[in-house]
Amino acid sequence: MKVLMVCLGNICRSPLAEGVLRQLAQKKGLNWDIDSAGTGSWHIGDPPDHRSVKVARQHGVDISGLRGRQFGVADFQQFDRIYVMDLDNYRDVLRKARSEADRAKVQLLLANQQEVPDPWYDDKLFEPVYQMIYKACERIVNNEK
Repeated sequence: MKVLMVCLGNICRSPLAEGVLRQLAQKKGLNWDIDSAGTGSWHIGDPPDHRSVKVARQHGVDISGLRGRQFGVADFQQFDRIYVMDLDNYRDVLRKARSEADRAKVQLLLANQQEVPDPWYDDKLFEPVYQMIYKACERIVNNEK
């Protein structure tokens, strides 16, 4: 299985989701290819935000080596599932879809149309965002047969 996590800049939420899902998949013995990307181009090549690195590290997840990249049309071919953090990301990714098959791969990370809030402007959101992402990633690996 190949899974892509997508947020706006690929420095806060999606690197957290990539790291958490990778760790949970490894613990379950799942041989998954997991990556992350941003819909925007501002942080291509940049490491994750230091606050994301810190909250991940506090939970035993190392995302410090990840680097930002931008989502592209080729990602539809490379990945089986594309999880996005919020409705803006969802719309941005779907704009690049070339077919219904592409569109079918895209879904919000959280259930029931819930969004993962962007913690960029509020330091206090990093821990709650981590918890939301962790629970969603746990659901993903537990639903895999």
